[in-house]
Amino acid sequence: MSATTHSGPAATAPAARTGAAPGSAATRRKYRPRGTRSRGASLALHTTLLVASAVAVFPVLWIVFISLGPSTSWQQPSEVMRHLSLGNYRFVLFHTNFPKWFLNSVIVAAATTVLGVLIASSAGYAISRMKFPGHKSLMWTFLITQMFPVAVLIVPLYNLMAQLDLIDTYLGLVLVYCTISVPFCAWMLKGYFDTIPRDIDEAGRVDGLTPFGTFWRLIVPLARPGLAVTAFYSFLTAWGEVAYSSQFMSNKHSTLAAGIRTFASDQRADWGSMTAASVVIAIPAGIVFLLVQRHLVAGLTAGGTKG
Repeated sequence: MSATTHSGPAATAPAARTGAAPGSAATRRKYRPRGTRSRGASLALHTTLLVASAVAVFPVLWIVFISLGPSTSWQQPSEVMRHLSLGNYRFVLFHTNFPKWFLNSVIVAAATTVLGVLIASSAGYAISRMKFPGHKSLMWTFLITQMFPVAVLIVPLYNLMAQLDLIDTYLGLVLVYCTISVPFCAWMLKGYFDTIPRDIDEAGRVDGLTPFGTFWRLIVPLARPGLAVTAFYSFLTAWGEVAYSSQFMSNKHSTLAAGIRTFASDQRADWGSMTAASVVIAIPAGIVFLLVQRHLVAGLTAGGTKG
């Protein structure tokens, strides 16, 4: 009986001090679950994302809009709605060398993608799995080569290509583009190959596969996300590059990025043709992105977090 009389006041003392009954809503503190945001923070985040998206999309939509008007519509955008047509696209596709530039770019970009992925994947796998003299130095060399600007490399590369008689050839331009894409892609693929268990290599050797057979039959199928990222990067390197193509190729073998400069001169620029050509140039890059987009996130994160 005495235990009952003493436990009652002791249990109700905290409630008395807070001025609320035990178990009431006032005595329960409200905690926000982890990972949730307040309404104000969510509104600010979505507003920021909408503004950033508008800033990113507006230049593309503006170029498409101007390409549908006359050549002077960039000065007076209101003329576009009064003279809406596909005249700029017809002129670019049927009255210029754009189809030839497009074919040259497809040849160079496709060759750069295939050769760059083969070299980068082989180099990345060798560095990931094999230990040899200069192993670490080679990886640092890959990074150092990315530090030199294009203006510094044009002259030595031009002299080297001239000695090899590769000026104004597809092969010469492809090799130059590989010097840009391979170091970065090899470094990234090395990190991706590090995420693949070495037990798979050992199982391949037990089954009698050569090192190249293990790489080609077992590792390459597992490295599709990383290979997709390197393929996309190699393609964009060749598809949109201007400086090397302008210096190493003649008008006969000009690529799109270099050929589009002919629409502008010292006195005037044909903005209608330039915007229409820019829209057409962006279509293949968008198609390649759609083909590899499901692999991009996995390939970038795996290759960027391992090293």
